[in-house]
Amino acid sequence: MTKESSYTAKLPGPDGLYDYSPEEDAIWGELYRRQMKILADTACQEYLDGVKLLGLKPEKVPQLLEVDRRLTETTGFGVEGVPALIPPSRFYELLSQGKFPLATFLRRREHIDYIEEPDLFHEVFGHCPLLTNQSYANFVRHFGEAAVRLGKGYSWHLFRIFWFTVEFGLINTPQGRRCFGAGIVSSPSEAKAATEGTACEFRPFDLMSVLRTPYRIDILQPIYYVIDSFADLEAIVEQDIGGMILKAKSLGDFAPAFEAKASPLI
Repeated sequence: MTKESSYTAKLPGPDGLYDYSPEEDAIWGELYRRQMKILADTACQEYLDGVKLLGLKPEKVPQLLEVDRRLTETTGFGVEGVPALIPPSRFYELLSQGKFPLATFLRRREHIDYIEEPDLFHEVFGHCPLLTNQSYANFVRHFGEAAVRLGKGYSWHLFRIFWFTVEFGLINTPQGRRCFGAGIVSSPSEAKAATEGTACEFRPFDLMSVLRTPYRIDILQPIYYVIDSFADLEAIVEQDIGGMILKAKSLGDFAPAFEAKASPLI
């Protein structure tokens, strides 16, 4: 995020509600309608079901209290409002407690197509719908537990797992390959790139390969890893993650794919 954007976290009122302006409601609605049109045939059904379960609508910015209540009722997960960027240790700690940290500010209109720092649209529209799926919610919690247990020395490689699943994951379905990662479902350019597949590579999810794959946050992803089911996600964190990270470090990273393949975000 550039210095010129200067976003600050919103704080809730005494009633726990956040005050969003009519302009912010309008921006949320524009983003919601645009993405739902794109995702109708490109997102997995579990994600689309989650949007309905959370009661997300285009008319108003959702309140975190309501998102938290609905998630708690479905999978026992929850959310907690935080500044957009928090230390990795705090991020992992919240996940291990079954709480997804959510930024509380919404992007301004000049950044409506892309904002590097995660905002409320990315967090709620991107991350929260799938937390209504029990296998997915279990994976996120157990991932946080593994990260807390392993500590700082494993953090960088651990986040690669998060990046290629929670942020930019795809899944095979009877209808074909569908997206579920928050970085895809909340971005028009990423959703188009991930579904058209003309300038990227799709790989079956393999934990060791993921641990050795570098990425950048400011480009369209040149590589996506594809899972076969959300139940498979739970199996990922049942493996010896620490041992596999040590092996991945000894083997070294793959050559970065983005040097030759990636296109800048628009």
